[in-house]
Amino acid sequence: MEEVLIQNAVAYASQKDFHLAERLGFGIHGIIFVGEDKRGGGKTAIKAHREQEPYLRELSVYTRLQQTGMTEILGLNLPQLIGADDALRVIEMSIVARPFVLDFAGAYLDAPPAFSDEIWTEWEVDKRDQFDLHWPKAQAVLAALEEMGIYMVDVSPSNIAFV
Repeated sequence: MEEVLIQNAVAYASQKDFHLAERLGFGIHGIIFVGEDKRGGGKTAIKAHREQEPYLRELSVYTRLQQTGMTEILGLNLPQLIGADDALRVIEMSIVARPFVLDFAGAYLDAPPAFSDEIWTEWEVDKRDQFDLHWPKAQAVLAALEEMGIYMVDVSPSNIAFV
């Protein structure tokens, strides 16, 4: 499956006259590369998604953020949508430095997922452990996103990263 993701990222980069540089990251939803403009126009992040649903969720979130004009939330940088290809399930976005919020493939728009109270309780205990002293700041970020109708549930210190 990873080979298909790489092929999709390469195909997207080719369309944009980029070449793929190093891998920025990978996870359950896909793989991210640095795309470098062959004409020296800069670098962007190119994320190839495994499945259509997470791709569409992430694209919808970035579209909403683009419509608001937000580049940061509570002092954390937000990647900016640059382009996308539905057939390849690829999103191109700006590269951001810490502190940041990124990876919206597990986010939901306009309503949180219908998890049981037990699941939500387990989720919060897990997140408190992961974020430790930063949990109140992470909660504030999540609340600010929810005000925009963005419900981020795939949360970790690697995608809500403080300085």
